[in-house]
Amino acid sequence: MTDSHSRTLEAENESRTAAIAAAIAGLAGPGDVIALAGDLGSGKSVFARAFIYALGGSGDVPSPTFTLVQMYELSPANVFHFDLYRLEKPEDAFELDIDGAFHDGISLIEWPARLGAYLPPRRLAIAFEFGASEDARLLHLDAPDAWAGRIERLQAHV
Repeated sequence: MTDSHSRTLEAENESRTAAIAAAIAGLAGPGDVIALAGDLGSGKSVFARAFIYALGGSGDVPSPTFTLVQMYELSPANVFHFDLYRLEKPEDAFELDIDGAFHDGISLIEWPARLGAYLPPRRLAIAFEFGASEDARLLHLDAPDAWAGRIERLQAHV
């Protein structure tokens, strides 16, 4: 990935994080992998919920902390929300049909480092960092070539 494909977006509150998530959801399609990294409470689950709602999800969107994955039948593809915090070893992810999700769905992955070498290099990586105020967050986006044009469009809309 090159520096020209990196962006930092500031979210002064959860509503702004949700707006960024909705904008990215509008750019995502089948086969996309979005890796959400950051400390506990940094906004990963807020982002994932807003992403799912933006694609038509409704009702309760729980964090899959204990189930490790939740699947939502949405358009343009099924969305797989993975929380790999409790994953014991990277190979265990295959029991979750993660390879199928990578191929046909849109994958949101919290704690992506738990996948080790199995994390696809073509992912959009978003690192969440606490900002200057209690509710503020910085979202550091690092995009592969397949996301570069989409990130440019995102910049114009958020």
